[in-house]
Amino acid sequence: MIYLDNAATGGEKPASVVSAVLASMQGCANPGRSGHRRSVALAERVLACRRLLSDLFDGYGFERVAFTKNCTEALNIAILGTLRAGDHVVTTCLEHNSVLRPLEYAKKTRGVTYSVTPLVEGRILPETVASLVRPETKLCCVTSASNVTGEMPDLFSIRARLPERVLFAVDGAQGAGHLPLKMRAAGIDLLALAGHKGLNAIQGAGALLFSERVCPDPVVFGGTGSESFSLDMPAFYPDRLESGTLSYPAICSLFEGALTVQARRSEGARRLIAVTGAVLEGLGALRGYKAYFSPNPCGICAFAHAKIPSEELAGILSEEYDIAVRGGLHCAPLAHRALGTFPEGLVRASFAPTQGMQEANALLDALRKIARARS
Repeated sequence: MIYLDNAATGGEKPASVVSAVLASMQGCANPGRSGHRRSVALAERVLACRRLLSDLFDGYGFERVAFTKNCTEALNIAILGTLRAGDHVVTTCLEHNSVLRPLEYAKKTRGVTYSVTPLVEGRILPETVASLVRPETKLCCVTSASNVTGEMPDLFSIRARLPERVLFAVDGAQGAGHLPLKMRAAGIDLLALAGHKGLNAIQGAGALLFSERVCPDPVVFGGTGSESFSLDMPAFYPDRLESGTLSYPAICSLFEGALTVQARRSEGARRLIAVTGAVLEGLGALRGYKAYFSPNPCGICAFAHAKIPSEELAGILSEEYDIAVRGGLHCAPLAHRALGTFPEGLVRASFAPTQGMQEANALLDALRKIARARS
């Protein structure tokens, strides 16, 4: 199979990640919950991963790195753990349902309101984002890169136009591992991460990094191994946000995956810009196809055929050519409405940094044959 669904989850993990996961399951314990040597050793490895993520993303120290099971959980904490009744949020039409559904829930249950930044000639303009800020705006939540088109809002320019009092949250699901996301430099207060995509970790690995300007409340409650005498959650971080047993294998994979990104991110980004550029050029030479992306370092190529629905086209690529892509709405309904592709959606092929022209040419050749068969 040619796996081109890396924006959903990375299809091939580095050998170091696989080895780390296997090793983690050969000597199990509950990290930090007990005083014996194995539990303490595992807790030290968890701490090392917190430190690495804070360093990689220019964060605010290991105490402000909370592990989650995925980026969705991290975004729920960032949004629901921060907003109060009467607060207002500015977001964009490119957001995933992991942002939109918590906002809609907060609207219906807490009286929170939110405004959605539209596309202007296919882009999110910082000045348009800033124009939606109100006196009661508490949070601005923006994706690092669209999971549909790979469009990357200018985070630096958006932050520069926001009032200092407004917290800045970034969905790093698609950008982390591909883009140089630096919290302090970009003024990011909350950064949600998906380990299993560009960070090369396994599923079940996620994190929320947050600045000293924000103190999110937990959205899940339970045992932390600390302050067990109290029926309240601990007041200190990261324990306040980490109820229940952490997934040690997932954290080990995130540590090793982040190391690979630290060593090769720039090289991978250049490769993906070249590959997506080649796919864009190739699609332009094929009859019946329309592209909805520009060359990008996240490896995302979204397109449609004039006569073949997106999910049908994705099915043909899978069944007849053994190429894995994704059709439909990609959990981003507002993005498709903005693009004019709702409700049919688009086909999304998403490349990994280890892939190149061989996979791109195979995709283009398959699309050429499909178009000929339907002409």
